[in-house]
Amino acid sequence: MDSTSLALYRWHYSRICQGVLSFTIFLILSLAFIETPSSLTVTSDVRYRQAPWEPPCGLTESVEALCFLVFIADVSMKSYLIGWREFLKNRWLLAYIVALVVSLTDWTVSLSFGCRETLRVRRLVRPFFLLQNSSMMKKTLKCIRRTLPEMASVALLLFVHLCLFTMLGMLLFMREKDDRKDQERRLYFQNFPESLTSLLVLLTTANNPDVMIPAYSKNRAYSIFFIVFTVIGSLFLMNLLTAIIYNQFRGYLMGLDGVTPRPLPAPRVHRSQGGLGCLVEIEAEGGTGGCFPGPLWMVCAFLESIQSSLFRRRLGIRAAFEVLCSLEGAEIHPLVVGVKPETFLQVIQKVKMSLYCKEAIIQTVGSHAGGLMSADQFQSVFEELDKDAIKEHPPRPAYPSTVLQRAQSVFGHRYFDYLGNFVAFGNIVSICVFLVIDADKLPSERDDFILGVLNCFFILYYVLEMLLKVFALGLKGYVSFFSNIFDGILTVILLVLEISTLAVYRFPHPGWKPEMLGLLSLWDMSRLVNMFIVFRFLRIIPNMKLMSLVAGTLLDLVRNMRAFAGILVVVYYVFAIVGIGLFQGAIESPPGNSSLVYANGTAPCGTFEQLEYWPNNFDDFAAALVTLWDVMVVNNWQVFLDVYTRYSSPWSKLYFVAWWLVSSIVWMNLFVALILENFIHKWDRRGQQQPVPGSCQAPYQVTVELMFRDVLEEPTEEELVAKLIQHPHLHLCR
Repeated sequence: MDSTSLALYRWHYSRICQGVLSFTIFLILSLAFIETPSSLTVTSDVRYRQAPWEPPCGLTESVEALCFLVFIADVSMKSYLIGWREFLKNRWLLAYIVALVVSLTDWTVSLSFGCRETLRVRRLVRPFFLLQNSSMMKKTLKCIRRTLPEMASVALLLFVHLCLFTMLGMLLFMREKDDRKDQERRLYFQNFPESLTSLLVLLTTANNPDVMIPAYSKNRAYSIFFIVFTVIGSLFLMNLLTAIIYNQFRGYLMGLDGVTPRPLPAPRVHRSQGGLGCLVEIEAEGGTGGCFPGPLWMVCAFLESIQSSLFRRRLGIRAAFEVLCSLEGAEIHPLVVGVKPETFLQVIQKVKMSLYCKEAIIQTVGSHAGGLMSADQFQSVFEELDKDAIKEHPPRPAYPSTVLQRAQSVFGHRYFDYLGNFVAFGNIVSICVFLVIDADKLPSERDDFILGVLNCFFILYYVLEMLLKVFALGLKGYVSFFSNIFDGILTVILLVLEISTLAVYRFPHPGWKPEMLGLLSLWDMSRLVNMFIVFRFLRIIPNMKLMSLVAGTLLDLVRNMRAFAGILVVVYYVFAIVGIGLFQGAIESPPGNSSLVYANGTAPCGTFEQLEYWPNNFDDFAAALVTLWDVMVVNNWQVFLDVYTRYSSPWSKLYFVAWWLVSSIVWMNLFVALILENFIHKWDRRGQQQPVPGSCQAPYQVTVELMFRDVLEEPTEEELVAKLIQHPHLHLCR
């Protein structure tokens, strides 16, 4: 805690250094697209793919070496800052060292073999660098680990369900004397692995009703077997798994991602003598918990987390007061206890925080001018941090003329927005009409005269609307609305495109035929304009409350799912690398004109060859990612199970089933939970706006600690002082 260490700490966690570290992680993960097997081809279809460019030995390895140097500097700085004792206790930093050692060893082996080795272990280690750099991803992994027992119980029940119905199916569809009546067994229930696979795919409804049709054609009573299996497995057990995951993660998602949870009635929490509660391990890693409306232990965990967070904040503020108080006492009198407002303002100017909070704190400190601030006054200043300001729009410009004032009220009214939405809707309708009329015409046969005139009219209206809004709201008021910024940018783009079109192809006239005179033909320019007009129609979303709520949920989802998206990237990366190692080159290009051969009925209907799924393979990293995506969606994923069983090994099913469990079952359910929690939070947040007491009446939105202030206990003076005395790096002068 000396000045040098503090300076190093601030430098290491500055935006520049963390940006360099993030770029380094992105760079080392991106090497998988360039390394052998390279993804630098136009298509991944094995029938048409050209030989990819392969980097020379040492090119990607040099980039890796630079990345390793950055990682070594990062782990060295972290180990120095926290000290050797804490370093040995931190499992993530120890794993960081192990990952670097393994990567450097494998990197050395690769250079020794001239980059011709078939297996690169370090490619599997790379996603760890992304994990260890995100505290949110670590917390998410911890929460997933705590959810695994409940998920495992349902998964076990699901496996028992599959096995029982597999045996029942094999007993129902046993071999018969007449082979024509034996299609169900031959196609889907030939042996135990095939039967289990058929029912596993049916669990995802990907092969429904195909798997039932042979038996159903023979006897309609067989449909009962498949319906009962689907009801129990797909409707009950799979949805039960979704409910369990949501129940474990709801609320935690809000606290995890920095979104204000919903206020809920909760029992008062009494801290133990040590200041922490029943779940100390949550706070040991700096978690902030969440709002848990579920089981009691989750409510306890959340409230204990908030209580501990409040205690740490109070302790930090009191420590700052003691340090500043000691300096003031040295100047005035050793027994004087207090902080000068001038000293406080000098310090607060150097602190990085939101402008609203800084202004509110400065305003509060200004009321104590002329005397020393006591500990309670010093603490009360930081209560402004519990209030998140809601953005206010600048005042409208004041015009002296009565005519201009009336025009301002007209063009600034919401009905003017409704008129703009109506015009935009008419523009979309006109485009749709001409798309229907010209659907079967070649570009040379189209007459774009009417559509060109309409586009000119609508674009001129959009420009006029933008200018009138700027007149009514003022430039600052106009750009304070995101919808206006979106409108304005697209309007400027449309105006530039329309001017370019008129400059090259002149004004619309009958027989306005598309011909290539410049970079784009008239038809291409018209298509580009129409596409931007379609995007501009999204302006109606803020004016429709329910649609705006859904759109806001989607935007919040994008902002708040970084931890889950990062984990998905890690999982995709690992499975893609493993898939390349297992199945690279397994799918080979068919001889001759494969499309003609399979059209003549050589390949069975519904197979990989007949469906021409040739681009889906594991021959390079990019193709592997797309293949994993197609399997995650589970539509026709039985095709991949079948083809890799035939071309590779029957054990390949384990790989795809594992991927289905991790991606489609676990992650997709987490995604559903995140959507539900964001939507519910967005719906309930409308009642959380309150006016800021005092001279400033701007509305604010309460944060977690302020909502639960009546539930939490304030730490006592004795607890804070005792904790400060025990601090190894803080030496008080009194």
